[in-house]
Amino acid sequence: MGPLSSRGGGGRRAPMADINVTPLVDVMLVLLIIFMVTAPLLVAGVPVNLPDSRAGALEQEQKPIQISLDSAGTIFLDDAEISQAAFPARLQQIAAGRKPEDSPQIFLRADRELDYGRVMAVMGELNHAGLNKVALVTVGGEDMAGGAVAGLAAAGGR
Repeated sequence: MGPLSSRGGGGRRAPMADINVTPLVDVMLVLLIIFMVTAPLLVAGVPVNLPDSRAGALEQEQKPIQISLDSAGTIFLDDAEISQAAFPARLQQIAAGRKPEDSPQIFLRADRELDYGRVMAVMGELNHAGLNKVALVTVGGEDMAGGAVAGLAAAGGR
């Protein structure tokens, strides 16, 4: 469609009514690619080699508290490193003033190379502080039908 000529012969042309959407589509595709590349990088800040599991994902209402243990046994509370001595006091502070049924959901991420006793020591501290809604985070494993299942294994909850 080109410009339309007017009826009165003055040589004037009517404005073109077409909109070129090609630049809009190009920009939107570039933004889509950028978001697709950066979104997986924003999930977790502490690199942890998680074990495999066939458990399904858990439902959640509020943002959970993430506790991570790297391969050296260092404790991270929501991506911030915390010393082993200050960890129980910080858990008591999180649990203070809350009823047991109102305790926050805790996601525990531990490196697969870490000693099992170290993970259980952290879970013991969580239990001692009254934080019993603990979920162990794993990566997707293979189920019997061959499909991958990613999720959280519930532990110690009501």
